[in-house]
Amino acid sequence: VRLSDNTIECNEDELKILIKTNEDQKTLTIIDNGIGMSKDDLMNNLGTIARSGTKHFIEQLKDENKSNNDLIGKFGVGFYSAFVVADKVEVKTRKFDDSQGYLWVSNGTDKYTIESVDVENTGTEIVLHLKSDELEFLQEWRIRQIVKMYSDHISLPIYIEKSVDDDSSEKETEKKIEEVLLNDANALWSKSKKEITDEQYCNLYQSIASDTEKPLSWAHHHVEGKLSYTSLLYIPKNRPFDIWSKDHRSGLKLYVKRVFILDDADQFLPMYLRFVKGVLDTADLPLNVSREMLQDSPNINTMKQACVKRVLDMLTKMAKNNAQDYKQFWQTFGAVLKEGVAEDFSNKDKILDLLRFNTTSCSDATESVSLADYVSRMQPKQEKIYYCIADSNASCKNSPHLEVFKSNNIEVLLLSDRIDEWLVSNAQEFDGKKLQSVARGDIEFLENSDNVKSNEETSDEFKNILERVQKTLESQVKSVKISSRLTDSSACLVVDDNDMSANLQRILKEAGQDVPKNKPILEINPSHPLVSRLCVEQSEDMFKALSQVLLDQAILSEGGQLENPSQYVKYIDSLLRDVK
Repeated sequence: VRLSDNTIECNEDELKILIKTNEDQKTLTIIDNGIGMSKDDLMNNLGTIARSGTKHFIEQLKDENKSNNDLIGKFGVGFYSAFVVADKVEVKTRKFDDSQGYLWVSNGTDKYTIESVDVENTGTEIVLHLKSDELEFLQEWRIRQIVKMYSDHISLPIYIEKSVDDDSSEKETEKKIEEVLLNDANALWSKSKKEITDEQYCNLYQSIASDTEKPLSWAHHHVEGKLSYTSLLYIPKNRPFDIWSKDHRSGLKLYVKRVFILDDADQFLPMYLRFVKGVLDTADLPLNVSREMLQDSPNINTMKQACVKRVLDMLTKMAKNNAQDYKQFWQTFGAVLKEGVAEDFSNKDKILDLLRFNTTSCSDATESVSLADYVSRMQPKQEKIYYCIADSNASCKNSPHLEVFKSNNIEVLLLSDRIDEWLVSNAQEFDGKKLQSVARGDIEFLENSDNVKSNEETSDEFKNILERVQKTLESQVKSVKISSRLTDSSACLVVDDNDMSANLQRILKEAGQDVPKNKPILEINPSHPLVSRLCVEQSEDMFKALSQVLLDQAILSEGGQLENPSQYVKYIDSLLRDVK
């Protein structure tokens, strides 16, 4: 009213809210210097439960303006939340156009009283007589916490009255009263980017993320048009301890016209970007919005797509211009970002460009390369991107499946995150190059390589041995073949193109899921001494032992567990005793 009527006298230059506490009387007082209320206002708005002044105001609007209103407080019960913490509430007020003040009092049960009182200034004073078990709301830290969370960025300043030592007084016990500002009274994100310093951006991040570290990067955008909103998105340095927990809370802080609405609005970012912190402030949602309304709002998906694009663009820019920061990001959140390949089909190509992998060409486990880098280093006749999956980087790097790749100087991606099985099943190609597991199916390129001898003649030569080994292990393997993968190891296990990998079977079993048992293919190295021993073995028992040892070694080399480890120990012991 004061903003639209110059004739109204203003008692003070600044519109503000003041909070006072009195521990002796157990009261919390909230004072404003607004337009105040008349006796009728008190009776109609505070004396009638579920009578909303906001709703009444909307009903008085002309029909053409009703659809344009965006006001909070349409249910008429907000004020009565005071009785959750107070057993008595007093409201002292004087309206701007009335010389008489009034005192409204109620215990929140069955009745209220109104009496005329002298009130010096225009405005309203609410006194909460707190219940004995709600005295924490008299503590300054608790008041600061509430104001910081819900009212930090509203346009009105909020002060708290506190006593401090008066150094100018001769009396040691003398105290003076000061009003200390509790909120910023403006929304940093509503300013132009040119007006905001890096330090201010970092301070806001530390406030909303409860983080002592500065963020790696941020993106600040104002959007006007069919939708009007502001987004300020941050990439943290550190990973939350519960990021893999199903109870992890993620999402942006949602404001509507700078009024705080939700602390973790996860509707604006997909799960694979749950590490992103930030603020989204919009004028295109109602102030009384709920999570259910967010799910049904047609504007949400548009804002979500824009936020996702900005995060991915921010990461792309970081990867291009600041490799060290991106390396830190990847080591912290890389496994989370990988989920996006399966979750966000529309942005799959962008996400694939952002992925980093340790490879057989990397000097250590902390080094990583992009898929684009890998493709640029492919051999002239190489048509596929090869990868090896295991439960650890060390298992990948020492896998027998890599032996012929190393000898032919072919780079292989080393995948050891649990999400990698789902990653490769959804990212089947990159830049026109198909992804191929080194432990799956045949490796046509290697078999046709000039550096790899054809094993057709070798297979014919070993035909009888292969049939005997397969018969011996028929309950455990699908078939037995001569391997083109091995140069040093005795044997390895591979699976057909359509079968589930052994690593994925282990992951699903650990998760308590029923997994169909697929028999693997056993590939043996014809030049290995253990296989040579097998070829000349006359004893059926020893032949059986040697065949089982080959299989067990292949299982162990890829990180699997033996069904009968004690029997394996006995076979090894027998072989060692037989050494001449």
